[in-house]
Amino acid sequence: MLLQLLSVLWEALSLQIVLVFLAAFLLLADYKKRIRPRDFPPGPRPLPLLGNIPHFGAKDPHLAAQKLAEKYGNVFSIQVGKIWIVIVNGLHLVKEALVHQGENFIDRPVDPLSKEITRGLGQPFDPKLQINNAVSNIICSITFGDRFDYHDSNFQKLLLFLDEIMYLQGCMWTQMYNAFPALMKHLPGPHQTVLKNWGQLKSFVREIIEKHEEDRNPSAPKDFIDAYLNQIATEDAASSFHKDNLLQSTLDLFLTGTETSSTTLRWALLYMAIFPEIQARVQAEIDSVIGQSRQPAIGDKDSMPYTNAVVHEVQRMSSIVPLNVPRITTKDTTLAGFHVPKGTILVTNLTSVLFDKDEWETPNEFNPGHFLKNGQFWKREAFLPFSAGKRACLGEQLARTELFLFFTALLQKFTFQPPKGVTLSLDHRSGLTLSPQPYRICAISR
Repeated sequence: MLLQLLSVLWEALSLQIVLVFLAAFLLLADYKKRIRPRDFPPGPRPLPLLGNIPHFGAKDPHLAAQKLAEKYGNVFSIQVGKIWIVIVNGLHLVKEALVHQGENFIDRPVDPLSKEITRGLGQPFDPKLQINNAVSNIICSITFGDRFDYHDSNFQKLLLFLDEIMYLQGCMWTQMYNAFPALMKHLPGPHQTVLKNWGQLKSFVREIIEKHEEDRNPSAPKDFIDAYLNQIATEDAASSFHKDNLLQSTLDLFLTGTETSSTTLRWALLYMAIFPEIQARVQAEIDSVIGQSRQPAIGDKDSMPYTNAVVHEVQRMSSIVPLNVPRITTKDTTLAGFHVPKGTILVTNLTSVLFDKDEWETPNEFNPGHFLKNGQFWKREAFLPFSAGKRACLGEQLARTELFLFFTALLQKFTFQPPKGVTLSLDHRSGLTLSPQPYRICAISR
């Protein structure tokens, strides 16, 4: 019994000793943190834990700074908690810090409260998925009659599948498959990923079509799928109207309605971050014509020649479908004096047109002036990002509308900048389209 009592007393005494030792250690460690670094500006001695919070004053800190400057000089230091802060006073030294050594003091700190409030917003981010989702929802509303939430994990997966398809279908393995299909379909490689991803997309769209069949009201079609199903149901429907064609047509709309516009917008934000003076001029025109109180409308485009010119120059420079979509000759013909037999695949190099030195004043420079004449927007014959002729892009008008509205709305609310210390690149990633290499930018609220 006595031994147990002694043991308890010893344990209690040991705990007290440990606590005292720990407190002493923490105070000593805190004291060492209060010691100013060598050659650091002078200032009041920090208190334990609080630092100089009491010295600086909770009320009228600017007046407290004036008093401290009188005592310690125009450059002094204080400690808030464990963070050292240097305070600069007077015109000469303020200009020295902000102007003559501006690059040395250009960044901004992120204090814990601001970080908690903003949840880290304003940090560099990759705009790819957000833009893909926003643009895709336009075509989804037209084809599926509905849009998808930005946090819908299944839809995000589909967009990733789509992105992977666009990249891999432009690689050598796909060309090998097209050249030797009987052999390549039995071999592993990226082409198998393309096939698997297309299978996932088909399953997704097939389920939507089946749901439409269950809920369809023939007298009130609400989207492309409903209209197509109505056409299939008519007695005189052409043989080409069947469910397999509906599936593929819907996939085509989903693919092209998502990829090309979203890729162009990603190029647009990249160019704006790289050319801030052009971005500023676009924003000045937005502020003059639209302001900040309402959203942009397509009717604003005619009053915004510079913004319209910038969008066109982004399309010209990015040349996202550089070799166009291949054609095939329907009969023997002659082209530039050469015989082209029926069944020959034809590739038209749109890049050769969009960068033709005989058509563009500065073809290799980002120059919105290519589309301006006497301050007004200038349509150029050599502007062919949507191809030309009977097989030109079916969604050209929709794409033009999307690009103007998205671009204008984004620059109305945000200024896009490269992250601190980062030089953005215009290098591209080749696939079915030319897309920018993944990048991160900062969106600064205006």
